[in-house]
Formats: sequence, C-alpha cells, structure tokens
Amino acid sequence: MAASVAAGTLSQLAFAETSQSITEVAPSTSGDTTAIRPLRVHVPQSQLIDLKRRINATRWPERETVTDSSQGVPLAMIQELAHHWATDYDWRKCEAKLNALPQFVTEIDGLDIHFIHVRSKHENAMPLIVTHGWPGSIIEQFKIIDPLTNPTAYGASASDAFHLVIPSLPGYGFSGKPTTTGWGPERTARAWVVLMKRLGYARFAAQGGDLGGVVANVMGKQAPPELLGIHVNFPATLAPDIARAIAAGDPSPAGLSDDEKHAYEQLASAAKKRRAYALEMGTRPQTLYGLADSPVALASWLLDHGDGYVQPAAALTSAVFGRAVEGESAGELTRDDVLDDITLYWLTNTGVSAARFYWESHFNFIAAADVSVPAAVSVFPRENYQAPRSWTERAYHNLIYYNRLDKGGHFAAWEQPRLFAEDVRAGLRPLRG
Repeated sequence: MAASVAAGTLSQLAFAETSQSITEVAPSTSGDTTAIRPLRVHVPQSQLIDLKRRINATRWPERETVTDSSQGVPLAMIQELAHHWATDYDWRKCEAKLNALPQFVTEIDGLDIHFIHVRSKHENAMPLIVTHGWPGSIIEQFKIIDPLTNPTAYGASASDAFHLVIPSLPGYGFSGKPTTTGWGPERTARAWVVLMKRLGYARFAAQGGDLGGVVANVMGKQAPPELLGIHVNFPATLAPDIARAIAAGDPSPAGLSDDEKHAYEQLASAAKKRRAYALEMGTRPQTLYGLADSPVALASWLLDHGDGYVQPAAALTSAVFGRAVEGESAGELTRDDVLDDITLYWLTNTGVSAARFYWESHFNFIAAADVSVPAAVSVFPRENYQAPRSWTERAYHNLIYYNRLDKGGHFAAWEQPRLFAEDVRAGLRPLRG
C-alpha cells in the first residue's frame, strides 16, 4: 500500500481546499477519513501580501539596554530579519520544495496528521519515522531526506538506506490542531505507531531531536512490538539525584567524572537563567495571542531560547546575520531556512497550538529515559548539554551506539545534514537484519 500511495500523481486528483485555504487535500473516494490522502500546498497571494503589510506595520520598541542577548532577541537582529522577510524573502521557493515531496494527511484518533513519505529506491531499506521539534517543523528535515533515502549518492552503501516518514506534530504545520486536551508526547507516540502500520510498515525505527527526541524516547519507553529501536540527538539522561541537586542550586556532587561535571555545570547554569519561552508555553500557552497577530512577535518568540542556552540561539543568530556570532557557525543553516520555518508557523497560524504541546507535556524532557529497546545516541558539541556516556548507559539500558561528534548543535539536521545522516546510518546499522 505504501508504494502505491506514494506513487499517486497529485495533478490527476480532484482537490478540495481545507478551511485554512493554504493546502489542497484529495478527498477520500470512500469517505473514510483514515484513508491516506495526498496534500499539496498553495498559499493565496493575498496572504503573502498581508504578511508583508503586517511586517512593515510593526511598532518597534527601543533597543535593549545591554550589549548582548541577555534581555532577549536583540533589536538589530530582529529588524535585520524583518527587513529581509518583507523585501527579499520568497515563500514560493519553500512552497515548491514542499510540493516536490510526497505529502499526505490521514486521520488518527480523530486528528488529521500531515506527513512526508519518501520511499528509497533501494531494496530492504529500513522504515524510519523522524520527528521534528520546537521551534522547528518538517522543514528541519529537508536536507536529510536525500542522504538517508539515497545513501549511494553520498558515498554510503545501499544497505544503509531508509524509507522516511516525517510527520508534523499535532498542532504544528499542516497537521490538525487538537480541540481537546490530551495530545502530548505519549498520545503522539502511539499515533506514530498507527501511522507507520497504516503505511504498511510492520517493523520500523524512530528518530528525533528536541521535542522529536522526547517523542522518540516515549516510543522507546512504550516499546510497541513494531519498534526496532530509536535514535536520538537530544538524549534524556538526567538521574533523579542529579535533577534534585540542580533544582536546589547545589554545586556539582562529589565523585563526578570530568564529562559528568561538565554536563552538570551546563545544566545548572541553564537552570539559573531565564527560559521564559518554555515556562510560558508549559503553563499559559493561550496567552500568546501576539503570535497569531504579529509576524515579528512570532519570529522573535521562535528565535528566543533564553540566555541560558548559547546554542541554539547563537546558530539561529548566525544564520540571520550570515556570519558567525558568539563564535558559533550556523553550518548549512541559512537565513531563508529560518524564515521558511517561521513563515510556515505564520501561514498555518500555529504559534499558539504548537505551544500547547509543552502544556501537554508533564515530565522533564531530559529526565533519564528508562528505555530498554535498542537505542542509539548522537551527542553534538553545541547541544544544550553534552550527555556523558555513563549517564546515557544508565538511561538507555540497551545502548547500541554512542558517538560524540566534532561539530553541530541543537538543530543538527539543519546545521550539519550530511554529518547527521552519517550518524543516523551508523547508529541504526546494528538493527538491520
């Protein structure tokens, strides 16, 4: 079924516009909402004109009273981004990239789930579901699709190929917006199993970073029989005693190794500093009406990760300015990549609905995962913290791969797509029969 669905020709289908008027979804011929229905993106020009009008109408505050980002997104940065957004940025390029990919929607547990589905040409490719995070989207994964589905074009073996399924989280992108509570990581993890089985995949692996890593970890903990294993680049390794010490503001406990002490100090430093975005979304997401009304408010919110985390903020800042900031290169992440992602949030009006995913999450994202299925972990040097191998082994009881890389950060698939793809291949290789 998966192959025949992916082979559907969109131009030959009769499409019906959704209520958002920015996507066209083929109606189910049988009336079955759980059917796999092709989706195409088409944003009316009037919405793009309105976006630029709103950007140009922004009422700016005075600049910050500091010379760093400790008070939030600097005025010069957001004005630079806004100017490019309103004058030179072209959404249609991103729209064309989206429509060049096989996109679909299907209803799971009463909610429409949007996903990209790219099958490899290589036999025996491993099915892999890859989940994005916040403030990301499926756009984060654009650059890893070909390296993972077509590895021979990148110097890798055909035996390392994947069939990729890349869904939009509930409330994100072109997925439906939940109208009732309950769509957190646990329900999403179960929905991903339904999705993969519906596509005809009896066995598959899961991958994720940021919130996607949270979902992958939950899938690993739920351990459905169809799940071969997981790969995460945002591992959850924090033991309860370490978490308590950080929360209490204690110095690093005695007896930690150098790697453990470094990770502890990273996390303790972050805990002392403002992470207002996560606190607000986790407690009062509905208050964020400005994200639906002002493009600049949305952009600044998505760019702000608090001054506790040098990366990812520095990588995003570097991408906006087109040069290394705070010594941090953006890698392959560009200003237009960032604007593609922000514009997707704007056009789908998902700033608030995406924020609710934090409200629906009721655990510490980096608390020890307690996962027994086979797990692979990639540790990037500019991630929020570098998970020590010792902590990782205690959190992932069947650790089949652990690697510390020499470049890349929180948005690894965006920043270092080829390096990221290489490590996903290596990490999941032990699962291939």
